[in-house]
Amino acid sequence: MATLAINPSIKDIWSWLEDVPDPEIPVVSVVELGIVRDVARNESSIIVTITPTYSGCPATTVIAIDIEQAIRRHGVEDVRIETKLSPAWTTDWITPGACEKLKAYGIAPPEKGAACAGALRAGTTIHCPRCDSGNTECISQFGSTPCKAHYRCKDCLEPFDYFKSF
Repeated sequence: MATLAINPSIKDIWSWLEDVPDPEIPVVSVVELGIVRDVARNESSIIVTITPTYSGCPATTVIAIDIEQAIRRHGVEDVRIETKLSPAWTTDWITPGACEKLKAYGIAPPEKGAACAGALRAGTTIHCPRCDSGNTECISQFGSTPCKAHYRCKDCLEPFDYFKSF
């Protein structure tokens, strides 16, 4: 059995993955979004387990390629990406820092506990990421990507995406 040419620590690999941006929201990393579930290694390879934000996410292939390339850039030749769909990804896995980055980028971060069978729980207020007003309205359940909804602020009149709670 072959062995790894270099022997990075699991901590090193996690650190490398912190620099892999989400292809649809480049201000946050795949680690910050909670897409990277696990990093492990055996004698011959590094295994990274990912869970897409939803099972049909079109960015999953790009994410896997970006993760593999990020690790290979550090001299690791044998990298395996495994996709795990259960348990399903949840917005609860998004780090608080990533929520702040989303807001600064103009995307309303998910409201904790707001999901109710794929829709918003009644009475949930989505705040505008620009002016923080709660006086907003849903324009469409589908925004720039399937995991976002499109909203408009009734105070500053700006449209924005809301990262749906799952």
